[in-house]
Amino acid sequence: MKIYENEFYKEDLHKVAKLLPQKEFSILITGATGLIGSFIVDTLLYANEFLGTNYTIYAMGRSKERLESRFPYAKNNSKLYFIEQDICESINEEIDVDYIINGASNADPKSYSLYPVETILTNVLGTKNILEFANKKKCKQVLFTSTMEVYGEDIKSESYTETDYGKINFNMVRSGYPESKRVAELLCKSYLLEYNVPSVIARLGYIYGPTMTKTDNKVVAQFIRSSIKKENIILKSEGKQVRSYLYVADTVSAIFSILFFGKSGETYNVSSSQSITSIRSMAEWFVKYRNTKLILEISNQTNTFVQNNILDENKLRELNWEPFYNLEQGLQRTIQILESMESYKEIE
Repeated sequence: MKIYENEFYKEDLHKVAKLLPQKEFSILITGATGLIGSFIVDTLLYANEFLGTNYTIYAMGRSKERLESRFPYAKNNSKLYFIEQDICESINEEIDVDYIINGASNADPKSYSLYPVETILTNVLGTKNILEFANKKKCKQVLFTSTMEVYGEDIKSESYTETDYGKINFNMVRSGYPESKRVAELLCKSYLLEYNVPSVIARLGYIYGPTMTKTDNKVVAQFIRSSIKKENIILKSEGKQVRSYLYVADTVSAIFSILFFGKSGETYNVSSSQSITSIRSMAEWFVKYRNTKLILEISNQTNTFVQNNILDENKLRELNWEPFYNLEQGLQRTIQILESMESYKEIE
């Protein structure tokens, strides 16, 4: 079974699609084969097929083959167009779009540590190209997907509001990810000020779900893979850090809320108080769920400082957004959907 054939997955698509405006529009999604981008495309296609909407969808990625492989059920859909494009290059497509969701970026620690140059250029140069394109096409709104990592370290508040900020150690190569996201956010605000290009920013926490890519090595992704294979959960730290997690369906519903109802120039944390936990507590949940064991492989750590990463969601809630699932429900749903797939190929 493929993901788009799964009943739980289709139920998620239906819930999110029902929140979309009924008006006709065209939309460009970059990073269309990623964790979030692929769910966005699936939702828009679902709305067209089952809810009678009329959205024109442009799915952009660096490989047309990969796009066609991810959306084979819609390859000949008259409302879906695949665009093979590296956003680090100028976008010269002769298409008119009302909205853009810019989700192209390396988004897991392994990727942006192995490919720091590509990560920085995608976030900075790629965002600049998207904003230039939006200016040329007079788009109604651009949404840039940012990250909670832009907040940096040494923030004293218990949870981060959109105006908080901390320091980032730019001597570390992995800092290219949050630093370039910061620059990209500033580019969005600058294009609005100088060229009147409307944009909003969605700062995401730790996102998970059945659309995870094969290369995703975030802790939650590793735990999910181990759980599906019924392997023991290995914890390589005390796991004391408390983080904001969110299921992909809730993430995409929040992104649509920000895109259509957010105010241009504003930033919105994407988070739910129902999905906050420590790494250790999450590991223990997987162990209990699968009746496996928790294996501790903790090395002698000189740095015992633990910084929590909790996003304040109040600004997003003002857009009348509500999550569908809490953390436990989202994790269970992810496992149920992935287990229905052929040999778990999507996550091996």
